[in-house]
Amino acid sequence: MRVLGIVEGTSVDGPGLRTAIYFAGCLHQCPGCHNMQSWDMAGGSEMSVSEIVEAVERAGFSGVTFSGGDPLYQIDELTRLACILKEQGYDLWCYTGFLWESLVSDDRYSLLLNTVDVLVDGPFVQSLRDTGLVFRGSSNQRLILSSLSSGNELQLYEPDTAPAF
Repeated sequence: MRVLGIVEGTSVDGPGLRTAIYFAGCLHQCPGCHNMQSWDMAGGSEMSVSEIVEAVERAGFSGVTFSGGDPLYQIDELTRLACILKEQGYDLWCYTGFLWESLVSDDRYSLLLNTVDVLVDGPFVQSLRDTGLVFRGSSNQRLILSSLSSGNELQLYEPDTAPAF
């Protein structure tokens, strides 16, 4: 997998202290993106799924966030990684510039959507930037709770309510 970096103990990429994995590659190229260096699909360095799992285990946090870039450009290996980490009991968040509605109708993403606890969807929109939002950069982005994996109606985490994690 193409990885830009692994950050241990972050508190801005999901609830509590967690490990964030920043994947290389993003074709959304949102104006105002805070991580433009992640756009290069060949950026970062190559890491195997097992190397990433070992790094997460060494970090010792119970939560893991997939970010980037857009991790979904590496969907096959990302899904494998997510399944291994979920099996080990990690709380998983995944950021993507794609919309949930387009992902849920595409079989390539179904296993990942059934594995992550929260999906943060939607591109960053500079005109909707809001520094008061929790865990997202613009108001169009949604924090979609794990109800998506159980087949229930889509449920969103609203910033003024406490999430049930």
